[in-house]
Parts: sequence; structure tokens; C-alpha cells
Amino acid sequence: MERPGPSEVTGSDASGPDPQLAVTMGFTGFGKKARTFDLEAMFEQTRRTAVERSRKTLEAREKEEEMNREKELRRQNEDIEPTSSGSNVVRDCSKSSPRDTSSSESEETSDSSDDELIGPPLPLKMVEEPVSHMEEEIIGPLPPPPFEEVEEDDDDDGDSEEEDVSALGLDPSGARLVTGGYDYDVKFWDFAGMDASFKAFRSLQPCECHQIKSLQYSNTGDMILVVSGSSQAKVIDRDGFEVMECIKGDQYIVDMANTKGHTAMLHTGSWHPKIKGEFMTCSNDATVRTWEVENPRKQRSVFKPRTMQGKKVIPTTCTYSRDGNLIAAACQNGSIQIWDRNLTVHPKFHYKQAHDPGTDTSCVAFSYDGNVLASRGGDDSLKLWDIRQFNKPLFSASGLPTMFPMTDCCFSPDDKLIVTGTSVQRGCGSGKLVFFERRTFQRVYEIDITDASVVRCLWHPKLNQIMVGTGNGLAKVYYDPNKSQRGAKLCVVKTQRKAKQAETLTQDYIITPHALPMFREPRQRSTRKQLEKDRLDPLKSHKPEPPVAGPGRGGRVGTHGGTLSSYIVKNIALDKTDDSNPREAILRHAKAAEDNPYWVSPAYSKTQPKTMFAQVESDDEETKNEPEWKKRKI
Repeated sequence: MERPGPSEVTGSDASGPDPQLAVTMGFTGFGKKARTFDLEAMFEQTRRTAVERSRKTLEAREKEEEMNREKELRRQNEDIEPTSSGSNVVRDCSKSSPRDTSSSESEETSDSSDDELIGPPLPLKMVEEPVSHMEEEIIGPLPPPPFEEVEEDDDDDGDSEEEDVSALGLDPSGARLVTGGYDYDVKFWDFAGMDASFKAFRSLQPCECHQIKSLQYSNTGDMILVVSGSSQAKVIDRDGFEVMECIKGDQYIVDMANTKGHTAMLHTGSWHPKIKGEFMTCSNDATVRTWEVENPRKQRSVFKPRTMQGKKVIPTTCTYSRDGNLIAAACQNGSIQIWDRNLTVHPKFHYKQAHDPGTDTSCVAFSYDGNVLASRGGDDSLKLWDIRQFNKPLFSASGLPTMFPMTDCCFSPDDKLIVTGTSVQRGCGSGKLVFFERRTFQRVYEIDITDASVVRCLWHPKLNQIMVGTGNGLAKVYYDPNKSQRGAKLCVVKTQRKAKQAETLTQDYIITPHALPMFREPRQRSTRKQLEKDRLDPLKSHKPEPPVAGPGRGGRVGTHGGTLSSYIVKNIALDKTDDSNPREAILRHAKAAEDNPYWVSPAYSKTQPKTMFAQVESDDEETKNEPEWKKRKI
């Protein structure tokens, strides 16, 4: 065996690394040249990318502002829309503008190479341009451009996104409209106080982060029932301040009749049409509960819907009859159940297949005569029922698509028409308001509302106007110039107020310490609420003592009263006019008491012993009998 010569090489030669070494180390790339980086070129590329993004953002923002100005001009030109039937449309009460977002993507290119490279890709080849001396001295990337992409809109009149109007309420007099949506806001509109701009005068979030599902004024108009996605309904006054909140029940109790409140999400609620302060709610805990405003700690009664087999079923909507004696509820299994208000055990009427099972019936409404019930089903149908013969529907209409669990149906004030809304997909048509004749159930009229779904509709009997809430955040009012009364007619004739110069100057964003929540002054509460609180305060409601006639003593008003103790205190105990010797003051009355014994002497006249005094010798006799030495001493 011969040893290799000096010219022979064992293992790997200079052509490449040893393959065994690559397998042992777990990676390849030995013997290849590492990539070099030009930091100045990378910093310059970063700066140019930031400048390009800022330019694109500014262009998108200018384009968005121009589109908003065009939309505003279009809204002003279309403030009043005439309809084919001669009725007018009040423009949107709540305006919302969709938020446009612009995004820019950076392009990345890399040079292809035949050899396998190690490390990050090379930066883009830079076009040689003259760079100022200041830019050459900067080390690291430049600071980002000013923050301009996202704007905070603090205006209460518009929303940053289109939110559904999921609740509508109008007070009995027709003076105020209240709306609620999926954005948790409840807005108040005053027809008499609005002008052509149609701006809400108040906006609040009574249920925090829960969407608003139902709003309804009481029969007196002084309270509003707010039903949200939580398990606790609230009652607020006309100014938006909380009056009461229902208690939450115990979710670990099996029998829902033994707990004090709802334990799951609410669906809707309704005020009693006759009794002040009574309302009811239905929930996902398979109960319908009635409440009293004076007793928020426990419900008044509990109704438990059941299937024909006795199983629990969830009610999706509920309402009172016009006289308040019946309670109707539609359930998820398609049934409609009606109870007597005072009998909670078994329903008075029960139709088990009113609508398709598994579809949420969104509304049940009684006619003004109280004999007919209308139901709006999740199976895209509208049905009419006679309470006196509750075994089959009187009429049925299909082809009315609905995609919301709170789509309304209501009767006209003269009980001749029934109106409901339809739902559409975004960009696939217009939502409609459909009118049916009650006697024949023929579709007599349709109104194209907007390019979104019609969620809520309300026909006010006193104003003779129709309020509509849509899926794109609009609230519209339809009225007839001749037959309607007040309401929207009060604000349409008013011109829009011009913004004052002082108001325009304060539009800039100026952050002061008092603008922070911790320094903000509390909102002024209503006078009536403050008076009620002062009435309960014992200090503020204390009635001052009336003045007493007569002179006072010691800086105090003279004591008065009709009792013996007050007489003694006034005439004897506090009588400090006698400044003489106390012994003389007592002996002053001795002669009068002896001559005219009235109080003490008659009581002891029979038992009092006779007074016997010892005889005392005179001083002269005593001195005579004294010894001589005492006389000398004296």
C-alpha cells in the first residue's frame, strides 16, 4: 500500500465543500461569498417609500373630501322628495357616511441570481439623483409623515359607519321621535325644534355596549321603554335620564318562574295600553314577563310558552291587545300563543303552525278594533288572524323578504290598511314599504324607500304620518300635506340656520385640559328631577318654624305649647326676673300659703302632726345662770 504523494489531495478539492460536512452540519452554502449591504441605499429607499405613501394618502383624502362635498350638495337638492301619490318625504333624520379606507402596497423586487445567496435580498437599484448635503448626513430612516389617515368625527349628527335603525318610537302627542340602532345610540328628535337640517337634539347610550332592539313611549308619554341585547330592560324619561332598570334573574334556577328577572338576551317589549307603569318583555330564557315601574326588583307575572309536548320554546316578539286584557307572543317553533293577562298557566289561544318552524316571527300587532291580529313571519310572509276564530289565518301574503328579527307590520289609523317593509341585499335593489287592504288583503300600493332594507315602520294615529327606519342608518317620515297634522310639517317649512362666524372659527381641534373627562363639568340635569331629589333631602325640604308672638328671653323666642310641662317651663322654670335672695323669694309665699292652703296643706291636713316648738329662754336668763368665768370672758 502506497501513501499518496504531495500532489494528491484526499477528501474534497477546491471545486466545492465536502458533502459529508454539509449533511453533518444540517445546512449548505459553505464556500460561497456572503452578500454585502449598502445601508445608505436602504435608508434612501425607505425615505422614498414613505414619501410615496404620504402622497397617495393625501390624494385619496382629497378625492374623498370631493366626493363628500358632492354627496352633501346632492342631499341638499333632494331634501324634499315628491312621491307619485302626492305625499312628501322628509329627508333623512340620521345621516351616515361610509368610511372609505385606502391602503397602499409596497412592491418588492429582487434580482435573480444563478448562485444560491445567503441573507436578505439586495435593495432595489437606486437611480442616481442629486442628494442634498443635509440628507446625506442623516443616519437612519426619516421620521414618518404627519398623522393624517384617520380622522375622528365627533359630530353627533353623522355616524362614521352605516348602522341599521333597529328601533323607532313616537310619543302619543307626536312631538318627539326617538330612534335606536346597532351603534348603541339612542337619539331624540323634536319636530317643533328642528329646522331643515334635521339634526337630533340629544344622543346617548343607555345600555352601553348592547344594541338597541326596541323603543316605545308609554301611554302617557313621560317614559320610554328601552329593550337592548342585554337581559335587563330599562325605562328612561323624556330627557333620557334613567328611571328604573329591571333586575337580572338567577340563571342557575331551572324553573324560570322562581327567579326574579330574565336570565338571557331580550327580544322586544311593550307598554300596557291602559295601565300606567306596566310593561312586558320577552327573552331567550323562554319567558314573557310583565313588570311595574314602581317595583323593579321583581316581575309582576311570568308567562312560559310551551310546545304541544310541553317543552320550552323561545318567544321572539310579544304585544298587548288594544284593551290590555290579552298578551300575544310568537315563538321560534312557528306558533302564536295568546294568554289572558291575569291567567299565566295555560294560553287562551294556541296555533302551533302559524309560520314555518325555525324562523323568527318578527312582529305581531292587534288591529284598533281588537278583533284581528297581524303577524310578520321570518318565512317572508304576512298573515292575518281573527281572534274569535283562531283556527286558521284569514289571509296570507308571501314574497315579502325579511332579513331582520325586528321587521314591523302595523295597521292604519282607520283599520283599512296593513303596512310592512321588505329587506334586500346591499346593492341588489331597493327596500319597499308595501300596503295591503285589510278586507281583501290585496297589495294596493308600494313605495321604494332606499337602496337598503326597511327594518322599522310606524303609522302614528294622531299625526297620520309614517315613520320608516332603514338598514343604512336613515329614518324617514312620510306625510300628506293635506291629511297629516303637525309632526314633520313643522320642521319642513323652516329654513336651515346658517352657521355663525364664531362657530366656524371653533372647528379646529384644540385640546385643553378642561376637555378631558376628568375635568369636564357634569351635564345639567332637568329641573323636575332636581326638585324631586331636593324633596327627598331632609335638610333641603325642612320647613322652618313659624315665628312666635311675644317677647323672648335670652336671645330665644318664648316657649309655647299647651301642655303642663310647657306651661311650667314658660312661667316658672325660665322665669329669671327675680334677682333677690333665694331664701327671701321662697319665704315670700309662706304667708300666702298659710292663709290660703291649696296645694300641699289639704293633702296632709288629717295626718300632719301638730307642730310643737321647745321653749327657749331669753338671753338675760341665760347670762344669769352662766358661771362667773364665762361672764368675764364675754
